[in-house]
Amino acid sequence: MVADIIFYNGHFKGVGTFDKNITAVAIKNKRFIKFGTDKEILNLKNSATTAIDLKQKVVIPGLNDSHLHLIRGGLNFNMELRWDGITSLSDALLMLKQQAERTPAPQWVRVVGGWTEFQFKEKRMPTLDEINAVAKNTPVFILHLYDRALLNKAALQAIGYDKNTKELPGTSIQRDKEGNPTGMLIATPNAIILYSALAQGPKLNKEDQINSTLHFMRELNRLGITSVIDAGGGFQNYPEDYAVINQLNQENKLTVRIAYNLFTQKPGHELEDFENWTKITKYQQGNEYYHHNGAGEMLVFTAADFEDFLQPRPDLPSTMEQQLEPIIRLLAKNAWPFRLHATYEESIVRALNIYEKVNRETPINKLNWFFDHAETISDKSIERVKKLGGGIAIQNRMAFQGEYFIDRYGKETALHTPPINKILAAEIPVGMGTDATRVSSYNPWLCLYWLTTGKSVGGTALYNENNILSREKAIELYTKGSAWFSNEQNEKGSFVENQLADFAVLSKDFFTTAEEEIKSIYSVMTVVGGDIVHAADEFTKYNPPLPAVSPDWSPIKYLGTYGQNKVIINESIHQLSCSIVHDKYPSQNYNFGCLCWAF
Repeated sequence: MVADIIFYNGHFKGVGTFDKNITAVAIKNKRFIKFGTDKEILNLKNSATTAIDLKQKVVIPGLNDSHLHLIRGGLNFNMELRWDGITSLSDALLMLKQQAERTPAPQWVRVVGGWTEFQFKEKRMPTLDEINAVAKNTPVFILHLYDRALLNKAALQAIGYDKNTKELPGTSIQRDKEGNPTGMLIATPNAIILYSALAQGPKLNKEDQINSTLHFMRELNRLGITSVIDAGGGFQNYPEDYAVINQLNQENKLTVRIAYNLFTQKPGHELEDFENWTKITKYQQGNEYYHHNGAGEMLVFTAADFEDFLQPRPDLPSTMEQQLEPIIRLLAKNAWPFRLHATYEESIVRALNIYEKVNRETPINKLNWFFDHAETISDKSIERVKKLGGGIAIQNRMAFQGEYFIDRYGKETALHTPPINKILAAEIPVGMGTDATRVSSYNPWLCLYWLTTGKSVGGTALYNENNILSREKAIELYTKGSAWFSNEQNEKGSFVENQLADFAVLSKDFFTTAEEEIKSIYSVMTVVGGDIVHAADEFTKYNPPLPAVSPDWSPIKYLGTYGQNKVIINESIHQLSCSIVHDKYPSQNYNFGCLCWAF
């Protein structure tokens, strides 16, 4: 029982310790071996044991995002300008101007999700004129949720969009009076136009993709994340686009545990993909840091109901059942779990009809299958999911677009969108996540804020007490709850002996801090398998080395990441603001002062 490492003088709060006064833990062979008081645990120390004082900080099990696109996000993180957490549109545009000046040809400036107009004090999106004013020559692509993309003139030229460019089905290209694209691409509601345009931009080379993935994982560690379930994604081909994460796993460089689902890429050929993958890939093949987790979230393209609440609910094609059923049969036969993107009740009902039909011949109730999102799932469908042994992975998409939902469907409907407490009352497994990086931010504390306050990131009250969770329950769902979705509920997510030694030491006490302070919480020390993978503030001396950011022009090198970027921006806000106004009004004289952005 001699420990490899001991952490003491903390406050351990998670499943297994919520009702106990636990201040210390002993770890051996990457797993928890004993929890207790400082005196009890320090008795397990010998001369070879490392002991670390937690300085009375609150400790939670490592956060586990049940729906995050880490693999794709990691390949792009270093070349994306993140507006996550920026509270002023003027600051966001200043960031854009600064990065456009720094980015070399032929690279683009990309702002790819993680923000909403409601987070800005101006309560609006940037205009195309503003984007073109701050970035004249460098292509700029700005993605807002999955409803629209804003491209400056240089980006339109780079991808070859002109008056002869035709819209894809379910999409729209905004045009001027002469028929030329203005730079606004709109999902109506098909988002293919958004990410197909984005895919035309240059990629990082493999060396920079490796560096980018390392930095994205460290950023997730900084926010207390130790595990994710990767939901695949558009333009994320298997196995080609998994080469970087595979290499890092083989080199023992992963600092986030990843269970990955396989996402089909070819409309009309989905069954072929899964027939091939079930032959070459075994469910759960891999290790404790990286392993296969089944199929989805795209199982068949005709089942994709895009969650653009600015548009009417889409009706799925009549061919959906015909295409989805053989895939569910194949997966059930091979005992592969599966997940399905399903926003609306109407889509869920049709999927459940197929699941029940297949289940009568090949039971699926032990497969840890689940729906993603399920914002408008009904009481009846909740009962059907329960009978089939399914789960529901919930993300904080309403925190980013709840205002749009209210405008379309009304405040009363929004009160139970999604009906979290009803799902929990039915004893259905629930895991939490963000759906980052192209919709909401990767910051888990925004999701935990939404869960426990019922508010959007813009401060709009979405729910009453009937659909708000306690802080203890929210942490449970983000840790032990999410572990069910990779069939690892007995391996991680709780403070119990023999589970994997993953935890986060918090900058503030999540359980008692003021509501608005939840959004600014981060981890001052993150531990995965007993190894410290991130440390900050009073624990900085334990922070492991990380290669310098590459490429040299990377936005995160100069403008920082969530919660760290505002200081960098504010240092130069006046100078940049004045230069923008001078560019737009070169013949005018102004006393800029604090109003230099008001043009």
